[in-house]
Amino acid sequence: MSESNPLPFRARAIGPEELKALAHPLRMAMYDYLSEHGSATASQLGRHLGESSGQTSYHLRQLEKHGFVEDDPAHERGRDRWWRAVGYSIDGRDMLRDPRTADAAQALLQGVIADRAKVLQRWLSLGDTPEWEDASLNDSSTSDLTLEEFREVVLAVQGIIDGAVKHAKGRKAAGDTEGRRRVRIYFDALPLPLDDDA
Repeated sequence: MSESNPLPFRARAIGPEELKALAHPLRMAMYDYLSEHGSATASQLGRHLGESSGQTSYHLRQLEKHGFVEDDPAHERGRDRWWRAVGYSIDGRDMLRDPRTADAAQALLQGVIADRAKVLQRWLSLGDTPEWEDASLNDSSTSDLTLEEFREVVLAVQGIIDGAVKHAKGRKAAGDTEGRRRVRIYFDALPLPLDDDA
C-alpha cells in the first residue's frame, strides 16, 4: 500500500538506515531464527548459525540499536541475555526504486522470499501430526478485482489475522499456555502482470 493509504495493521515501518542495518546475511539469519523460535541467546544463535557468540552478540546489539530485537521478558535477565524479534514493515517497492537503498532492499526481500520457500518446503517434506496438518493451509485464489475491491480484501484478511494473533497473545500472557506452539501465517496479495507485460 502507498503511504497515502497505509495498512492499519502494519508493524513499525523502517527507513533506509534501518534497512541497511538489517540487510546483512548474518543479521537476517539471526532475525529469521528468532522469528521462528520465539527467542534465543547469543550462544544459541552462534551454535545454530556456526558463528562465535562474540559475533552474534555484536550483531544482536546492532539489531537492537535499530529496533529489530529486544529483551524477551519471558526470560529473567541473568548471565545469558534472551532476545526476541520485533516486527517491522517495509515499503519495498519505493526502496527498490531508490538508488540509495536498492541493493539493501533487494537483498532483504530476496532473503524473505528464500526463507518463505524454505519454510514451505520443510512443511511439505516433514509433515506434522494429523490434527496440525488438518488445520494447516496452503492455498491460492485468483480473480478479477478492481483496485478498491483488492484493497478491501487485503484489509479484511489482515484485520482477521491481526485480531486473532492479538487475542492469542493476550490469552498466552494471561497464562493459557497449554498446547501452544509457534505457527507462521503467510498472506500475500499481489496483482498479476498485465497481459501486455507478461
